[in-house]
Amino acid sequence: MRVEKDTMGEIKVPQNRYWGAQTQRSLQNFSIGNDLIPKEVIYAYATLKKAAALTNADLDCLSKEKSELIVRVCDEILEGKLDDEFPLSVWQTGSGTHTNMNINEVISNRAHVLLGNKLGEGECFLRPNDDVNKSQSSNDTFPTAMHIAAVKILLEHTIPAIEELRKSLHDKVLEFSDIIKIGRTHMMDATPITFGQEFSAYVTQLDYGLNALKHSLTRLYELPLGGTAVGTGINAPDGYSELVCKKISKLTQISFSSATNKFESIAANDGIVESHNALKLVATGLMKIGNDIRLLSSGPRSGLAEIILPANEPGSSIMPGKVNPTQCEALTMVCAQVLGNDVAITVGGMQGNLELNAFKPLIIHNYIHSARILADSCQSFAKNCVQGMQVNQQRIKELLDNSLMLVTALNPHIGYYKAAEIAKAAFKNKTTLKEEAIKSGYVTEEEFDKWVDPKKMI
Repeated sequence: MRVEKDTMGEIKVPQNRYWGAQTQRSLQNFSIGNDLIPKEVIYAYATLKKAAALTNADLDCLSKEKSELIVRVCDEILEGKLDDEFPLSVWQTGSGTHTNMNINEVISNRAHVLLGNKLGEGECFLRPNDDVNKSQSSNDTFPTAMHIAAVKILLEHTIPAIEELRKSLHDKVLEFSDIIKIGRTHMMDATPITFGQEFSAYVTQLDYGLNALKHSLTRLYELPLGGTAVGTGINAPDGYSELVCKKISKLTQISFSSATNKFESIAANDGIVESHNALKLVATGLMKIGNDIRLLSSGPRSGLAEIILPANEPGSSIMPGKVNPTQCEALTMVCAQVLGNDVAITVGGMQGNLELNAFKPLIIHNYIHSARILADSCQSFAKNCVQGMQVNQQRIKELLDNSLMLVTALNPHIGYYKAAEIAKAAFKNKTTLKEEAIKSGYVTEEEFDKWVDPKKMI
């Protein structure tokens, strides 16, 4: 162990760790669960600290040597070389101050070693608060990291994964476009539809979800960095906000901008709430899609059995030969989790008291969780379920031919009540619609064959 100091006094820190006193205090005081601040937030922090150092140097607030040292350590963080140095729990101070200081301390102490010194020996050339945190506050850096992390995971993982699933479903629309089946409303037989039409609904659901998700990026592109403690920008030099955002944009190749109102961007997290609402919309659609495919594949002999899913693994430890819709189950469980995360994010978003929302770690933890598992489940569902899906032509024809709802085609010719009489008779007598229609005298055999044609009903 070595001794580190902060404004509270001395504290012992593991000798082989780059973090300092405030990180150690957080570890001791917030030993709650196993949920750590997401790595996406840590990498976003490294990006903004790098941009801040470059900006401070350009504005003559920080020496070139100190700026270059900060940049060097931030690059190591972004390369994943220091992942183990960020051990703090999500369940900490609601502003994320502990994580901000964790980053500051690691950068300071790592720079100390890079200069040829040993940890705990001598004064650090880079001071965590005065140099690494220059022109910043936890209150503007943490929400900035939240936005950078959210945007990157959406653009790099979540949106591409949803688009991959959307393409797989669209391929099935084309493949199944000519297959006519019986439609169902209220879980009961309805008029015919093609498989392509049925699957086109799934594609459009994802289109709307993707549109909402992409639209939500607009607010996430705005960064509060430069607002410092409460939004006034105290201790930040003139021009800092705009310049640091330009540098973040250059580093990430994403068009970030300085927040229109930094008081709002620190006191509230409505942009994240709105964006997660779009993730919730996608999850709601995926729940419908997953459940539909689970129903359509039920069987193989005692259910609907209209779809044959890929047999990826044994489905039972006791029933030989059983295959289950496991990809549907995984997808819908993920959707349930996303809906739960949305409740936590919504409640967290409500808790912006006066000039600061102090539920930020909770909000971004759940957001990153949702974005990640939605992306992974979409990719898994596309690859391991949709792409290998087949239709059971024989079963589809059997169910279509036996459906009483084909009688709907007779409505314009003999009226609703006479058509209902035919359908009820067929059901009661266990006969076909055609038999009962001819027996009723309302239509001839020729008329029935002409009017009751599934191809004309889609």
